[in-house]
Amino acid sequence: MRVPNSVVLPVGTHVDCCREEEVEEKRRDIVAKITAMLAERRSNLAHFIDNLEGSKEPEFYVDQWERLKEMESCMLTILNLVAVDCTDPRDLKKLEATILEHVKNEDLFPEVVRVLPPIYRQVETAIVDIAQSEEMADHGMMDLQYLLSKLSQRQDLANLDQELLQDILRYLHRVGLVMWYEEIKHLESTVFLQPTFLITMFKVSVGMGTVSSAALLG
Repeated sequence: MRVPNSVVLPVGTHVDCCREEEVEEKRRDIVAKITAMLAERRSNLAHFIDNLEGSKEPEFYVDQWERLKEMESCMLTILNLVAVDCTDPRDLKKLEATILEHVKNEDLFPEVVRVLPPIYRQVETAIVDIAQSEEMADHGMMDLQYLLSKLSQRQDLANLDQELLQDILRYLHRVGLVMWYEEIKHLESTVFLQPTFLITMFKVSVGMGTVSSAALLG
C-alpha cells in the first residue's frame, strides 16, 4: 500500500481441501474483505489529513501531511484472485502463466517496455560483485558515498555520479536487488546490498517481540 501504482495478485491456496462451491464462496469473501480494507484505508487517511489541516498550528505538521498525501496517492490495482491446488503441478503452471501474462500487460506495467541504459546493467553487475565479495560484511550494509567510491573505481563506471547512482538504486530497489530507504532520514545514506539479511533481521525482531509479549502475559 506504500508503493505507488502497485499491482496485487491475490492467490488462494489449498483448493484441494475445499469443495467447488466453497472455493467460490471463499473467493467472494476474500474479494469483499480486500475491498473493505481499501475503503477503510482511504477513510482513515482522509481523516488523518483533515485533522492535520484543521489543527491550530498546521505548519508544524507539514512533513506528516506530505507523507499522508503521498500515501493517499498510492493507488492499488487488485487483479482477479487465482485459486490453486499447490499439490497439483498443473495449477502451479497455471499460476506461473497468469503472473507472466499480467507482467507483460503494458496497461498494468507501462515500464515493461522501457529500455534501460547500459550503465544500469553495469552498476547492477558491479553491486552483485561487491555484495558477494569476501570483504562484504554479513549484514550487507554500505554507506551510499562509500558505495559510489567503490563503483567509481571500475573503469566502466569512472564517470558515475551520485545523482545517476541514486536513480539506479531506485530502480534496483523496485526490482528487489537492493534495499534503499531514501525517504527515511536515518537510512537515506545506507544501502542494503543483501536484502535477505534485512528480512531475517525483521523476522528475528518480530520473534523476540512475540516471546517478550508471551513472557509478560505469562
